[in-house]
Parts: sequence; structure tokens; C-alpha cells
Amino acid sequence: MRNKQRGVSFPVIFLIFVIIALAAVGGMKIFPAYSEFQTIKKAVNGIASSEGRTGNVTEIRKAFDRRANIDNIEAVTGSDLDIGKDAGELVIAFAYSKKIPLFNNVSVVIDFASSNAPGGRTDKE
Repeated sequence: MRNKQRGVSFPVIFLIFVIIALAAVGGMKIFPAYSEFQTIKKAVNGIASSEGRTGNVTEIRKAFDRRANIDNIEAVTGSDLDIGKDAGELVIAFAYSKKIPLFNNVSVVIDFASSNAPGGRTDKE
């Protein structure tokens, strides 16, 4: 009786490592975009709670620009914010797209949008 060897061949192991490496590189390139989105949401929510009912649109935009300068936010500026009121509460919304080149002619485009609307947040990633 002949014993059969069991296991994974070298080409299969190599293919698995290539797939893991591509996923890791993609994750390292995409993670900063999500991190910046979370920073923008934090800044918008902070401004909405601090400026609240007293700030006008110009003051809110300037406050965001100051926070953007400190937090190194480049995707959105104060003029990109949609500012309004809903049920007496300040609502600040923003939306933007981010194109992330992965390699050669392959890119990923992610559409980000968020609002601090009362009655639940409306986030779209």
C-alpha cells in the first residue's frame, strides 16, 4: 500500500500569500481615507454641539476651518459644509468623493457623506 502525501503545494501557498499581500496593501492605502472621514465627522459634531444655537453660518464655517487646520483635514473645507436648521437644531452635512490609486491603472473611489441631523445620524460610506 502506498502512502499519499497530504498538504498544500508551493504554488497554492504562494498564491495565498500574494492575495494576503494585495489585501494588506489595499487596506493600508484605504485606511487613511476612512480615518479622515471619522475626523471630519468628529469635527462637525463638535462644532454642532459647541456653536449650537448661537453661531451663524459664517462663524460655523470659520470654526470648521480652524479645526480642519489643526486636524489636517484636506478633503472638506468650511465652504463645502451644508448648514441649516431642523426642528430648531443646527444641522451640518457634508459629502465628498475620494479617489485612491492602488497600483498602475487600478483605483478605488469612495463616496463619503454624513450629517448630524436630529433623530439619528445619516451616514453613508
